[in-house]
Amino acid sequence: MADLDLFSSESVTEGHPDKLADAVSDAVLDLVLTQTPKARVAVETLLGHGFAVVAGEVTPVPSAEAVEKVLRDVVRDCGYTADQLGFNCTSCKVDVRLHGQSSDIAVGVDDGGAGDQGMMFGYACRETPELMPLPITVAHALTAKLASVRRAKPELGLRPDGKSQVTVGYEKGLPKRIAAVVIATQHDEGMSLGQVREIVDAEVVKPVLAEYPDFVDDDLYLVVNGTGVFIVGGPEGDTGVTGRKIIVDTYGGMARHGGGAFSGKDPTKVDRSASYLTRYIAKNVVAAELAERCEIQLAYAIGKADPMSVRVDTFGTGRVSDEKLLKAVKEVFPLTPGAIIKLLDLQRPIYRQTALNGHFGKPGFPWEATDKASDLSFKVA
Repeated sequence: MADLDLFSSESVTEGHPDKLADAVSDAVLDLVLTQTPKARVAVETLLGHGFAVVAGEVTPVPSAEAVEKVLRDVVRDCGYTADQLGFNCTSCKVDVRLHGQSSDIAVGVDDGGAGDQGMMFGYACRETPELMPLPITVAHALTAKLASVRRAKPELGLRPDGKSQVTVGYEKGLPKRIAAVVIATQHDEGMSLGQVREIVDAEVVKPVLAEYPDFVDDDLYLVVNGTGVFIVGGPEGDTGVTGRKIIVDTYGGMARHGGGAFSGKDPTKVDRSASYLTRYIAKNVVAAELAERCEIQLAYAIGKADPMSVRVDTFGTGRVSDEKLLKAVKEVFPLTPGAIIKLLDLQRPIYRQTALNGHFGKPGFPWEATDKASDLSFKVA
């Protein structure tokens, strides 16, 4: 590994306490959007030792009973059905503290302005078919497989909480090999580290890495449950809070991040909608073969519709200049919050699934389409 440039990314399972909190917040968002597509939602979830708090600003405010039901359903679906697992969907105490959006914020958003200031980044590259970085793509695949094995084979003794970390060796900016994999998985009492490692290697690591044969060799370094034991997990082991896995949600650290979390926020919040647009733009640039790598930045001021700045960076891999590409981007893509929401059809209940294995690189979401590639190619021709 010494002769390669190493880069690592991590992912977490649906049962990780922070990701569980994200899922609850996005499920509440879906609940509200189902009833009121133009609702304003900014929901935070806190999950601790036998309790849950859902707080934030929602207009219109849903009933506490409906929110509590959503929370318990999400917790149950993620596998927390008994105290010994780290949380209990039935017996946990739930406190719902929601109120309406501030009128000072609403007045700017009502006129089509951004719901807050901030900067957002989107990224795409040619490392995988999904046009995502290889480390985060493999890390997500591992946590997805870990969850599916737990669900399909409960007799193996795996529990909901878990993480993955993938280290890839690069040479001259191109991925050459998967150098190391780290897996942490919660498990039943009485299981030895050897048993857990054997299960993880056979049921999770080998099947996933078989999908990446060009990057795997016999020198892979595998770490499973580095402390030797992982029985206490979920919110019993580590309090979960919405918005603490923003790098997991995006590009695994390969691209810059503006700092704003996504989950629990309706699309008038540009933290979310503009981040989706920047991914859409970057992916279409790369899909059009106008660059090998592309990062897009947008920045907004609260209450203002037009972005304060737009930036394109192809890291020297562009077929045309970044300046020419920037001009094409502004001509092809609408950049105001209202237009972004309309373009990507964001005022509908699609968000619960975004809180699982990242927001990008997964089929089915409108920001993953490459339907603007030909338009970009035409504009720069």
